[in-house]
Formats: sequence, structure tokens, C-alpha cells
Amino acid sequence: MTRQLRLGLTRPASYRREDFVAGPSNRHALERLDAWPSWHLGCLTLVGPEGVGKTHLARAWAAEVGALVLDRSRPDIESVAGRPAVVEDVDQGVEDETLFHLINMAGRPGGGLLLTARTPPAAWPCALPDLRSRLNALPVVEIAEPDDDVLEGVLRRLFRERLIEAPKDVYPYLLRRIPRSVAVAREVVRLIDETADAEQRPISRLLARQVLEGNAENLDLFE
Repeated sequence: MTRQLRLGLTRPASYRREDFVAGPSNRHALERLDAWPSWHLGCLTLVGPEGVGKTHLARAWAAEVGALVLDRSRPDIESVAGRPAVVEDVDQGVEDETLFHLINMAGRPGGGLLLTARTPPAAWPCALPDLRSRLNALPVVEIAEPDDDVLEGVLRRLFRERLIEAPKDVYPYLLRRIPRSVAVAREVVRLIDETADAEQRPISRLLARQVLEGNAENLDLFE
């Protein structure tokens, strides 16, 4: 479909659970999330590389159970009493005393704590001995890089968010040539969309090939 005018229309990113692309790479994480509120210590840590869906799952869980999404730099601890909470990107820095209190509160009636990070809690820097013991005991579930089923679903969602209906042969072509990375998939879809608009061409396998070959070094592509 050729678009004669770039209107800048996109659908906002959705964090609804039904919009999450499930597959073997994230199925265990979904099962563990659904086990709340029987998490050990009332806590669960989602670990995985950038773009595998940690934020999507955390926000969907928060909406489902009425959890507070806290600012990790300035979390309002008092507001958490008797309520579940989410803190994202914990390995990027949360004050020791704050994290210690949040973990302690998670096991109280009505509480719960979902953390996200790229590295497991045992690897987080920590100067407080009592916190270190709690971090070592936190239950962890890892989300792996997406398998083909998940990555195709992500590509379809990314095109859909840009109001694009890509031809069917675009998907297997991209799956054979891009890394198992949601971040790369997002960049590829952006480049294809912008190239199509700039050159007033329809989305096609040929256009996808042009974009990949022209950006192979930056995208770290492999054959």
C-alpha cells in the first residue's frame, strides 16, 4: 500500500496482557506472573535483555492486580503499605534502604513486589548486608531473546502500531536475517517505514532487503 502523504499516525504502544506476544522464550515468565500472590517472599524478579517485554509484562501485571508503579529514583514507600508494587530497571540503581524496605513490605498482607532488571539480583551492587541476603533469596525468572514465533508476532505488532499492513513475504525474509532482538526489530520496522515514505514506495520484500543491506553494519545483521 503506497502512502502519498506521511501523516505521522501511529497507534500508542499497548501494555495490555492480550497484546503481549507469548511463546517458548517467555512462557515460564507468564506462568510465574500468574502464580501471584503465592510468590516466595511476595516478590518476583523479571530478568532479561532490553526489549524482551519486561516493561510490557510489568505494566500489564500492575493493571491486573492494582499495583503501584514506583519511580525507582524517588519511590513513595508509604503509599505501598498493603498494596503490590512494581519497580523497573532495579539494576540501574535503587537506594539500598529503600529496596530493603520494599522487599520486607512485599510479604505482608496485601503486598507484593515485581522487579525488573537486565541482570539477576545476586549481581546487583549492594553495601547493606541485610539487603544482600534478601537479594540472594529473591525468586527470579528469565525472559530469553525471542524465538521465531515471538519475533514474528513482535514484527507484526510493530508494523500495526505504524498502521502498516506488510505483505506476508516480508516476515519470513526479516526473520531469516535479523538478530533475535526486539530492539533491532523495532529499528528495522522504523527504517522500512521511513524509507517507504521518503521514496514514496510500498512496503515490500524488495524494500526490506534494501533497508537491511543499507544498514547491515549498524544493525549488526547476520545472514
